[in-house]
Amino acid sequence: MQSTDLGTKESGKIWHRKPSPATRDGIIVNIIHTTSDYLPKVLRFLNVAFDSSGDSLIAGDHQGNIYVFDLSGNRFNLVHRTAQACTALAFNLHRKSEFLVALADYSIKCFDTVTKELVSWMRGHESSVFSISVHASGRYAITTSSDTAQLWDLDTFQRKRKLNILQSVGIQKVFFLPLSNTILSCFKDNSIFAWECDTLLCKYQLPAPPESSSVLYKVFAVTRDGRILAAGGKSNHLHLWCLEAKQLFRIIQMPTKVRAIRQLEFLPDSFDAGSNQVLGVLSQDGIMRFINIQTCKLLFEIGSLEEGISSSVISPHGRYIASVMENGSLNIYSVQALTQEINKPPPPLVKVIEDVPKSKVTAGDLKVKVTSGRVQRPAKPRENKIQTRILKQDLTGNFENKENELSDGLNKKRLQILLKGYGEYPTKYRMFIWRALLQLPENHTAFSSLIDKGVHVAFLNLQRKYPIKSRKLLRVLQRTLSALAHWSAIFSDTPYLPLLAFPFVKLFQNNQLICFEVVATLIINWCQHWFEYFPNPPINILSMVENVLAFHDKELLQHFTDHDVTSQLYAWPLLETVFSEVLTREEWLKLFDNVFSNHPSFLLMTVVAYNTCSRAPLLHCDLKDDFEYFFHHRNNLDISVVIREVYHLMDTTPADIHPENMLDAFVALTKGQYPVFNQYPRFIVDYQTQERERIRNDELDYLRERQTVENMQAEVDQQRVEDEAWYQKQELLRKAEEARREMLLQEEEKMIQQRQRLAAVKRELKVREMHLQDAARRRFLKLQQDQREMELRRLDDEIQRKVHMRDREIATTAKDLEMRHLELESQKRLYEKLIEENLAKAEQACLNTDWRIQALHKQRCDDLQRNGCYQEMAKLLQENRRKEMEVLNAMMGKETKKWEEAEEKDFQLKSEKKASALSDASRKWFLEKEMKDALEHAERPRNRAVVPRCLNERVASSCLPRTSQFNDVSELDSSARSSFNQRKKQWDSTEQGLLERVRNLRQRLAAQARNRCQTPHLLAT
Repeated sequence: MQSTDLGTKESGKIWHRKPSPATRDGIIVNIIHTTSDYLPKVLRFLNVAFDSSGDSLIAGDHQGNIYVFDLSGNRFNLVHRTAQACTALAFNLHRKSEFLVALADYSIKCFDTVTKELVSWMRGHESSVFSISVHASGRYAITTSSDTAQLWDLDTFQRKRKLNILQSVGIQKVFFLPLSNTILSCFKDNSIFAWECDTLLCKYQLPAPPESSSVLYKVFAVTRDGRILAAGGKSNHLHLWCLEAKQLFRIIQMPTKVRAIRQLEFLPDSFDAGSNQVLGVLSQDGIMRFINIQTCKLLFEIGSLEEGISSSVISPHGRYIASVMENGSLNIYSVQALTQEINKPPPPLVKVIEDVPKSKVTAGDLKVKVTSGRVQRPAKPRENKIQTRILKQDLTGNFENKENELSDGLNKKRLQILLKGYGEYPTKYRMFIWRALLQLPENHTAFSSLIDKGVHVAFLNLQRKYPIKSRKLLRVLQRTLSALAHWSAIFSDTPYLPLLAFPFVKLFQNNQLICFEVVATLIINWCQHWFEYFPNPPINILSMVENVLAFHDKELLQHFTDHDVTSQLYAWPLLETVFSEVLTREEWLKLFDNVFSNHPSFLLMTVVAYNTCSRAPLLHCDLKDDFEYFFHHRNNLDISVVIREVYHLMDTTPADIHPENMLDAFVALTKGQYPVFNQYPRFIVDYQTQERERIRNDELDYLRERQTVENMQAEVDQQRVEDEAWYQKQELLRKAEEARREMLLQEEEKMIQQRQRLAAVKRELKVREMHLQDAARRRFLKLQQDQREMELRRLDDEIQRKVHMRDREIATTAKDLEMRHLELESQKRLYEKLIEENLAKAEQACLNTDWRIQALHKQRCDDLQRNGCYQEMAKLLQENRRKEMEVLNAMMGKETKKWEEAEEKDFQLKSEKKASALSDASRKWFLEKEMKDALEHAERPRNRAVVPRCLNERVASSCLPRTSQFNDVSELDSSARSSFNQRKKQWDSTEQGLLERVRNLRQRLAAQARNRCQTPHLLAT
């Protein structure tokens, strides 16, 4: 089973390889539609409908995407995006490319599948439309919803009638009966009425069903001839009504697993004349069972419990079933594959006597199995193959039987006997027999490769030469001829190839592979030696026909010779059209039943027989045009007589002129790949191909030049038309301007008159306004006087109210003052306590400051001692430096290696300088930090007790690095001592400035303490 995902594609192929549905499920292709988002989801199909041809269908999903699927052309196209779910679909039977779609907003739209445009928009329903039925003529359509049914005219897209019913009754379905002018309406109370479409008069009403099998009808189906109505509902009983007798004639009980029927569809058959016998029943379990309503036997079923069917539609010709699955996908089934077991050919009418082998056949070797009401043939033992022989046998019987054995269990000799007995094969099995006789290999892959090459250049304009009315037939003919041309180059130059292939294309138009292989087999076997004299007719083949005609009817041949009628006139037209111009369809099929069953020379003998059987009218023809007309039109001739004459000629023609000895025996096409066909003069075909290519290129150049000239001429014509239109427009503008001026003058006069009238009216209004203003002024003065009197009274009342409120406020204020006095007393006592506490804190701060001064004095003494140490260290450094210089002067005279040691010591000296600089920076940082801490201590006197301890720690920490620094600086030179003296002076000045700042800080704190002591006395006063 092939599966196709539409995705975001708007067009493409339905399947990528030729479908071969299995008999088990019959599925041709499974179609799904998913989105291309990050998390893809499936868009569920909701409805599907076939067109009148049965080869195209439309389907709509729940997002409103409507696709058309061409099953014969293997293409799908997106028609429209309606952006809302479709609830029903139906094709217009009059305009084949139009279809109707009912949408979720209760409207019905009509689209065209070719132009993909909106044709019409119909509104009128107030609930969802679930059914659309189109009249057989395509003029009317009925749309059904739960509350109403409306009849529409599809020519004007206007509503013609509306069926209104009681809300309690409800509508189940309203639809047209096929091939009639009757409307059938089915209601929820099981009442069924038939109405005349034109007059809308009630024709009849079906009686109520019997109480013993009462079913509440929900689904309906009618046969193609409109005689039988099938109805079902929530039950496993199925009612069949005869609409002609207007009575219930059969009740069918479905299997017990069927509890409710969801849909009914009759399966059409081209041989039952519309009285369909097979009914598809879709039950609640999602399985659609097809039963024979006459024999009440289950034929086949589609769907399963895992993959249930939601709804199904059957094509009008009964070849396809389109089912919307419960998972939202779309399945296309082949009815031929599903009914393959049912439509097996009947057993042969000719019985054959079989020889009993030497080994005796026991009773256990032949078994008859009876299953499901079908009797199988006896099973043959594998070890002993029984050879079948006809009554008369010769020594070569074994070889002939092997040659005559065909595929599918058929025998060519038996078929020839059957053909001679009946004159033709059964119509129902003719195609099956032809395929067996021609031994078609059905090379799907090879044929697909030929088809994929596209339409051949030689057949691009086939419609101009052969205007075929059916577009489908023309397309199949074009593809078949293109495949033949791609198979062998000569067929692109063969002018009579369309005439030769057309009858087979018309016969096998629904199976292009079989059509191609039949035509190819015909060309290889029955058209032998036709192309040896290409592009001329096959003179050798025509000579064979002429020799046979000369032997059997010299008088007729002499008549042809006397009137200058050659074999190219009396034989070649019949051969190049394979008798399709002179025979009807039935006669042609009967003839080719015999042609395909005999040697390839049979076709040439048929030409001779056709002439000899028509000798009487031919002998009366004297003009060449009469002969041409005779061999290109149908004549009053019995084909059975012609066929008998052919067999007579096959038996009586001498061997030296018999075409059977000059033509090879039948050779079937090879499997896998088609054989190479090169039985033609290649140089002629190649030359013609080159010439045709050259002519085609010249024609393309000519067409380009002509198109350029036409474009230029069109531009000139368009410019001339535009100029004329511009002049006409200017003339119209001038006339319009003049007319507008006259209108303006008239309007201006009218305006002057209106202004005069308006001035008079204004004067009258002014006088009236003055009177009204005088009266209004007097009334306003009186109103103001009344308001002033009311204001005075209000002010008096307000003054009295405020005096009263002021007295109350004074009393309240006196009480508040007393309370405030008490609060001030309590605050005074509180402030006195706070002042005492602050004085104690100030004294403590003074003590801390004295202790800090003592600490600073001690630190200064330590610094003086340290400076003495510095001086001693400097002397030691100077002495060490002097000794080092003496050692260096002694070493310089000895060897040059000491220079390297000198450079290293120089590098060490630089590093020591850097260390000295770092020690100076650290000392400076220490002094700045001390000053900052002193300021912070002055601002926060409460924390003074903590400061000395921090200072001692810092001093201790600062002394440690200095000691290490002094040890490291043992090798500094005299430059280091000068830097020490300068820094000592800076430290002394910094220390003096710090002491001065501490002194100022103590004075400022004492002043603040005195101010705090004086403040409470001021508050108390």
